[in-house]
Amino acid sequence: MIAFATPWLLVALVTLPVLWWLLRLLPPAPRRVRFPALRLLRGLREHQDSAARTPPWLLLLRLLILLLIIAAAAGPVLRPSPAAPTASPLLVVVDDGWAAARDWTPRRLALDEILGEAARQQRPVLLLGTAPPADGSPLSVQGPMTAAAARSLAQGLVPKPWASDQRAATTAVAALSHDTVTQAIWISDGIDSGHGPALAAALQGLGGGVTVLTGASGRLLRQGLGNDERPLLTVTRLPNSTQNERLVIRAVDGGGQVLGREEAVIAAGQDRVSLPLRLPTELRNRLARLDIEDEAGAGAVLLLDESWKRRVVGLVGDDNASAPLLSPFYYVERALAPHADLPRGDLPALLQRRPDALILADMPLPAAAAELTNWVEAGGVLIRFAGPLTARAISAGGVPDGLMPVRLRSGGRSLGGAMSWTNPQGLAPFPAHSPFSDLAADAEVKISAQVLAEPDADLSDRTWAHLADGTPLVTAAPRGQGWVVLIHTTANAAWSNLPLSGLFPGMLRRLTVLGRGAGTTSGALAASEVLDGFGHRQPASGLVEALPANAAKIIPGPRHPPGLYGPDGGRVAFNLSPHLDDPHPLRLPAGIELRRLSQRDAPLDLTGPLLASAALLLIVDMLIALRLRGLWRRTAPLVLLLVIALAPPARADDGFDFALRAGLATRLAFVHTGDGFVDGKTRAGLTALSRLVSERSTARLDSPMAVDLERDPVLFFPIVYWPLSAAQAPPSAAAIAKLNAYMRAGGMIVLDTGAEAAGAGNTAALRSLTEGLAIPALTTVTAEHVLTRSFYLLKELPGRWDGPVWVAEAGGDDHDGVSPVVVGGNDWAGAWAMDGQGRPSYPCVPGGERQRELAWRFGVNLVMYALTGNYKADQVHLPAILERLGQ
Repeated sequence: MIAFATPWLLVALVTLPVLWWLLRLLPPAPRRVRFPALRLLRGLREHQDSAARTPPWLLLLRLLILLLIIAAAAGPVLRPSPAAPTASPLLVVVDDGWAAARDWTPRRLALDEILGEAARQQRPVLLLGTAPPADGSPLSVQGPMTAAAARSLAQGLVPKPWASDQRAATTAVAALSHDTVTQAIWISDGIDSGHGPALAAALQGLGGGVTVLTGASGRLLRQGLGNDERPLLTVTRLPNSTQNERLVIRAVDGGGQVLGREEAVIAAGQDRVSLPLRLPTELRNRLARLDIEDEAGAGAVLLLDESWKRRVVGLVGDDNASAPLLSPFYYVERALAPHADLPRGDLPALLQRRPDALILADMPLPAAAAELTNWVEAGGVLIRFAGPLTARAISAGGVPDGLMPVRLRSGGRSLGGAMSWTNPQGLAPFPAHSPFSDLAADAEVKISAQVLAEPDADLSDRTWAHLADGTPLVTAAPRGQGWVVLIHTTANAAWSNLPLSGLFPGMLRRLTVLGRGAGTTSGALAASEVLDGFGHRQPASGLVEALPANAAKIIPGPRHPPGLYGPDGGRVAFNLSPHLDDPHPLRLPAGIELRRLSQRDAPLDLTGPLLASAALLLIVDMLIALRLRGLWRRTAPLVLLLVIALAPPARADDGFDFALRAGLATRLAFVHTGDGFVDGKTRAGLTALSRLVSERSTARLDSPMAVDLERDPVLFFPIVYWPLSAAQAPPSAAAIAKLNAYMRAGGMIVLDTGAEAAGAGNTAALRSLTEGLAIPALTTVTAEHVLTRSFYLLKELPGRWDGPVWVAEAGGDDHDGVSPVVVGGNDWAGAWAMDGQGRPSYPCVPGGERQRELAWRFGVNLVMYALTGNYKADQVHLPAILERLGQ
């Protein structure tokens, strides 16, 4: 069945007889006539020529073209719904929360098709989005309105970076009049927030039937700690999924550069997968964002703030190894070890490591007090603990040094002392200006001794924690861009049980993140950047309110969308996923039709196909006209070129085509591993290296090719780069034999285990990949090897990582002394790889861009070594040659 959106345009069909008469006229074909002056009058004819008639078949072709154009203009639709006008309204409910962003394009298309049907039926439409509006207004049903007005309103419908409110949507539907039968279509994200059945029942109560359309639902990315204290990332999806889902988690810095990728697969029937983030501390501290690659939605994004960074906290002071529980750092190390690197040593050595914080446990200032003061003023945090030594120093001469946040008074306070307590004192609630303000004071914490602060006018401003009787427990004062903090009790359990409590790690973590001028993050924080529904960062609007100090109780919504809050240097990440429960599938009452978006038998608009057919027939008509007018011979070459251009290309996997491409140009090759990430990185790296070799030398390399060891020949390539990964399947015996023959013929294989360098690789699995490969005895590359001087003079051969490189112990003379294999774990392809804008794709650790340049130079040397052999090996004997010439 076919219907037309604008059937009145079919009136144009009455003009077909007139068009028939016009199209019958065809000018005669041109003739070449000589112009001899004497025969000018002799060749003239007395009668007048009339135009030739158009052949009937050509006339029918042109009428068909006109018919297709007129029919397309009338808006034909295949499989339309009943087009009779109806006054029965249609309610369209659209889930536009975070979970709908992943599959938003199909949802928008379905919505457009539904509204198009309503327009053909001249049906009134009501529209309801289930996510709270961005302006903070309550949920309400829009309409009734015309389908055209609903389409205009739907153009501005976008997913929100917070969850749908099915409870409020149920209330809005229940408020509709039940006097008119209303059909409902619910474009659902498939997630039940606890009120999904109630919303479905409310839609059923409208009496017109309910259809629920579902698509792919969004996934949640969360972060925690694994058993090895590494960051552990967890991706959660709906538990009723029946197929494997492959995903990639990206780690991105503030400039948008991808610092790392982790791949995982959620198995069929499972609802989650967890994987560690394996990055060195230097790279982890640069991270600004984690997200699921190629997935839109605020739930698939984690913004990172200063608390994410793994801090370097130096421990300065004596250690009592014979009694670990009495050590001043025993409890400090256990509190901070999951979140910080804790080097220990003397003060000058620690300052060279540029720590974020230093901890002094009950000790006077070291000899390098001036350097310590400069470090604090430059942005460091000095955390000091009191104790018996501090109390004795105060009693002997007052304040022991100048790096104290407050003045201390002689005579500490303890049970049974001169200023005794009857009972150990507990903690008072933390003040609002304290960085501990979001922590709950533990009632089990008791303090039995402390050092006291002298009363001052600004003592309350410098106090971040009080005891129940009002005496300060933690005081702090800014010093330049840094902070000096004093905890007025011991770091061990001698004076209190604070180090034994769960509150102690939280307090220390909040102190260590104050470094580098970050300042405190207490009080309300104004929004700086927020996420939209697709997970993109954008400036915060004036409707966004400041984030309270205790953000753990705030649910992301229009007033507090996920994003970054606070000033520069002290921003706090407020993410969506930690505040959401695991997604649960939507359970619908009986009598509701449930369909996937892909299963929707929607009307098909034939306008595009009809216009395309008309355009194709117009091209055919033009070619026919050229033939009838005698211009075919002139235009035949152009038509032939057009046919060749439109012809399908030859298959790239054809064996002859592969050999032709590989043999007609010098190219590098890499082993196709089947891992999309590894293969993409390797191709990008070798492509950039080939271009660099052409720029810096006279060698000309074409784009690299991937080789399948089981199928493709490898003898055409000077270098075959093989990125080894534990995820690969071992090659067959025939493939190994092919590689052995390649090495005997003079080829070079570069074995790179760099994919496993950043994490714990499976050594047994990597060994199985090369089992049977005729690898000769290896030796480490030294400064005397030709590989270090084949083009550049190099002392190091790094890639993304910097490690040793091995080559054959004896190159031999059969192939100009070229080693048949180069082995390393430096991930050279990752260091060479560039993105589409010519920017490096992956960071180099620890040397940065200087290390990348050395990796480039090593790549050039590697290509020259494979192409030219040991022609520069005589440079080893250059001193002896010069000595002989001098004699």
